[in-house]
Amino acid sequence: MKAIDSLLEHISVVMDVDSDSNSSWQMQMDSEDPTADESNSKGKAKDDLSELIENLKLSDSSSVSFKSKPVVIIVVGMAGILVCHTQSSNVRGYVLNLDPAVMTLPFAANIDIRDTVHYKEVMKEYNLGPNGGILTSLNLFATKTDEVISAIERWADQLDYVLVDTPGQIEIFTWSASGAIITEAFSSTFPTIIAYVVDTPRAANPVTFMSNMLYACSILYKTRLPLVLTFNKVDVTRHEFALEWMQDFEAFQAALDTYSSYTSTLLRISGAGTEAFFGAVEASAKEYMENYKADVDKRRAEMERLEARSQER
Repeated sequence: MKAIDSLLEHISVVMDVDSDSNSSWQMQMDSEDPTADESNSKGKAKDDLSELIENLKLSDSSSVSFKSKPVVIIVVGMAGILVCHTQSSNVRGYVLNLDPAVMTLPFAANIDIRDTVHYKEVMKEYNLGPNGGILTSLNLFATKTDEVISAIERWADQLDYVLVDTPGQIEIFTWSASGAIITEAFSSTFPTIIAYVVDTPRAANPVTFMSNMLYACSILYKTRLPLVLTFNKVDVTRHEFALEWMQDFEAFQAALDTYSSYTSTLLRISGAGTEAFFGAVEASAKEYMENYKADVDKRRAEMERLEARSQER
């Protein structure tokens, strides 16, 4: 848990609730003034992190032309609600589907990976399983990234957002070379963010909630792009508990203490038996000095004698 506290120190969180009560949190890495005193309380590690972030900023990101380009939203999770919103409002959206294994899409995609790569044929040709087929399909599609970027640029002045729906197996996109290539291509051409969708009813389990937070942090530092943490299904389960847990670690710990499962028990640090353990360590150290050290010294001396004899030969 201390590791999580340390990690979250580098993240600033801003709450943004839209008109239909869907909730999202925006997570961004902290950045400090590079001229600030390096002896401040944040420490050298945070200064190094800020310097890294500054180096990653696009050189033309402050230009008028870059700001006027559509915002690319790479959705890690379910993208259906965002697509429906853009299609039912005056928001001008462009939709990309990067999931080659999906049977049917609940929305119309402007660019669909399935039109270029046939998932089942890839599995058959390369003798792959489901995950291997998705990864290979994504690798093949990544070779067409420049064509995708060109197609979007032709419509850029008529678009507000570009929605990119990634495969359901999120690690295949976020931790693959093809995912990195696609993300880098978008972020170097358009303002780009990551939208990480959390299943709110499942996140009510404190263990599942923390797993989601860890995954969100890993995606944040892997992509080094702004990350919007989005809670869906808020009509089924309200999201306020998650906001409280994100702000108050003690509230999360209390929820974890009341949750009964093998995993939560395994994660809990109670300190039970610690004093007895160190008592046994002290007793064993005393026993070592009294009974074992002489024998250890004798064995070491014998080894040195044999080594010296072998060198003489």
